[in-house]
Amino acid sequence: MKTGPGTLSRHSVTALAALALSAGAHAQWTTPVVTAPGVQYRTFESSAAGASVSFHVWLPPEYSSQPTRRFPVIYYLHGSGSPIAGIPWLSNWYGTAMAQGRIPPMIVVFPNGMGASMWCDSKDGAVPMETVVFDELIPHVDATLRTVAARHGRILEGFSMGGHGTGRSGLRRPDLFAGLSMLGAGPLQLDFMSAPAGTDVPPRNRAALYEAVWGSDPAYYLAQHPWTAATERAGAHIALRTVIRQGCGELDAMLGPNLEFHAHLLSLGVPHQMITVPGVDHNPPATLQGLGEAGWDFYVAALSTPCRSAADLNCSGVVDGADIGILLGQWGPGGGVADIDSDGTVNGADLGRLLAAWGPVP
Repeated sequence: MKTGPGTLSRHSVTALAALALSAGAHAQWTTPVVTAPGVQYRTFESSAAGASVSFHVWLPPEYSSQPTRRFPVIYYLHGSGSPIAGIPWLSNWYGTAMAQGRIPPMIVVFPNGMGASMWCDSKDGAVPMETVVFDELIPHVDATLRTVAARHGRILEGFSMGGHGTGRSGLRRPDLFAGLSMLGAGPLQLDFMSAPAGTDVPPRNRAALYEAVWGSDPAYYLAQHPWTAATERAGAHIALRTVIRQGCGELDAMLGPNLEFHAHLLSLGVPHQMITVPGVDHNPPATLQGLGEAGWDFYVAALSTPCRSAADLNCSGVVDGADIGILLGQWGPGGGVADIDSDGTVNGADLGRLLAAWGPVP
């Protein structure tokens, strides 16, 4: 298995047990500073973590040259291992594409997912990673940077562990993101301890990670799995026309589970793209480069989605009585498009969000 920024190498798998077992007691909510062109180190105070949490952000040149302009945001979720190793390469990768006009100028945010959080709230509550990133970091970014602070201005992308996090959190939060990109995503097998062929994590290390994140509980693992999120929120993504991409190397051990997940999305009727990259293994730069020129179409399509607000249930461009009719028709438990706050029930909280967005969608 080749390695690249944000991947887990053969020689680092033995560190997984130590990372996992120490996660709760020694959660590394701040990282060293990355020095790279356009990259800034920032922190915010997290109520969920009870700590100062760091992240990095890359700003396009237009951010300073056009001081009244607002910019869409890519949130990139890194893979297992170093939270910061991939930032210099990735910021240059995105920045070069923007400079060449392949994609529009965007802010790129690199959250700190620590070494092996799986971007999941750990069952024991010690590492509430999903809550920190999706309920606290995103509002902080919108409050402190000139973002397009709405669904149509956000894209979620990640590799390996980050692809898993993109699938789970992105799929169960259709209100937040117009585009989801799952690259080399893993784990995607339904039994965590049943490793895909070709992986090389020793069973004891895998068991330590299973305990630290999911409490060795198969029910909790499945509840937090992208498969479950897709099943529960398929209708919302279909209605909101979320742009979804899977990409995985032909030689990547994660390919089998990714193809199974692709089949699952097809069975649910969720439109998406599945790309198998020839000759590439579990390597983020090679996977991104292997997508070719067509790979940039994903970002353009996501930012062009007609469904700009989760409250615009029929994607008409206006939140009005027709949307209230849809909401009332889905009232009660369920995961339809009217479950705007993604809590599993269409109720007064969703009606409140709809009324707050009443009128033409900006």
